[in-house]
Amino acid sequence: MEVATHFMNDTVEFYRWSLTIADKRVEKWPMMSSPLPTLAISCLYLLFLWAGPRYMQDREPFQLRKTLIVYNFSMVVLNFYIAKELLIGSRSAGYNYLCQPVSYSNDVNEVRIASALWWYYISKGVEFLDTVFFILRKKFNQVSFLHVYHHCTMFILWWIGIKWVPGGQSFFGATINASIHVLMYLYYALAAFGPKIQKYLWWKKYLTIIQMIQFHVTIGHAGHSLYKGCPFPAWMQWALIGYAVTFIILFANFYYHAYRRQPRSAKGGKPVANGISTATNGHGKMEEVEENGKRQKKGRAKRE
Repeated sequence: MEVATHFMNDTVEFYRWSLTIADKRVEKWPMMSSPLPTLAISCLYLLFLWAGPRYMQDREPFQLRKTLIVYNFSMVVLNFYIAKELLIGSRSAGYNYLCQPVSYSNDVNEVRIASALWWYYISKGVEFLDTVFFILRKKFNQVSFLHVYHHCTMFILWWIGIKWVPGGQSFFGATINASIHVLMYLYYALAAFGPKIQKYLWWKKYLTIIQMIQFHVTIGHAGHSLYKGCPFPAWMQWALIGYAVTFIILFANFYYHAYRRQPRSAKGGKPVANGISTATNGHGKMEEVEENGKRQKKGRAKRE
């Protein structure tokens, strides 16, 4: 018990000390004064993962087609705005794309970049709705470990990023990821219109490939900064490398099972959802499945 008490006291003291080096510009911004709102939302997300399937177990699945179309197009707009703001802000601030330390000044371009990164952090909380829609539509098998790991950790880790390093090298990975999410959510939005549009979405496989390339580029960028002694917090760079490695392993495992181990899925299977499952967060009213050599229709979904 005494060891646990000392550990808790040391943790609290370390957190208090860390606040002295946090970015003072963002401390009054929504959700940034304390980690508790972010942790609370993440805990509610995990609670819904447990309670949602139990609630839907004996209920008809929702179709949510209109909701998914609006949601996915909204995410396209949000991610485009984030990528645009980061690109314009970094160019205006004269950023070096290979090595850029954090500037905690109130320069208009630096604040613009910090604001765009804050919106990026918020977008990771909004993306929890991907999982909510899966569960309401009773696509429980799509809520994989990779799906949950990706959504839950990004929201928490980017709170840390915005609290301490909302600028400098942080813009690089966020810009790439937001740009990829423009393509991804555009794909989901189009897929939500149903089979008439889905047959033209041939690029589902390449979303996962682009994501894996993104992680390798991120590791290379962070590694180069460490090698050159870039004056950006080394702990952030090492954390980013370790985090990206976990995604490379998990995404590679997904890619193998989705496109290599089961070749039929690569040709005519269900679309990719968020690069981490084999169905989109918005597709048609019915699924067709092969059973005993016959095509059978599987359960009609509940309308909105």
